[in-house]
Amino acid sequence: MSDTAFDHLDPATLADWLDAEASLQLVDIRDPMSFAQGHIPGSRHLDNASAGALLDETPYDRPLVVVCYHGHSSQQAAAWLAGQGYRHVYSLDGGFSDWAHRHPTRVAH
Repeated sequence: MSDTAFDHLDPATLADWLDAEASLQLVDIRDPMSFAQGHIPGSRHLDNASAGALLDETPYDRPLVVVCYHGHSSQQAAAWLAGQGYRHVYSLDGGFSDWAHRHPTRVAH
């Protein structure tokens, strides 16, 4: 396995994990305004300015789920986080737009 390896995660599995109160960190890489307008509850906004704090505060064995708009740019961010030493990194397939479509009552503002 490469040091930038990550897995894909579908919205249904993420919903199951959240229902089970799994110990994971949701990381939303969308722009701040989009994040403020709606995000998955429990998400932490991540940008270049906050990346250092995430690395300092999040244990490397804690699963990270990266969320973007449509599931594309989250793959690059997931690979970067895996490269930083995180062992369980996931990119949410379909991104926030698919999540909000499938789970409209599970969006925080």
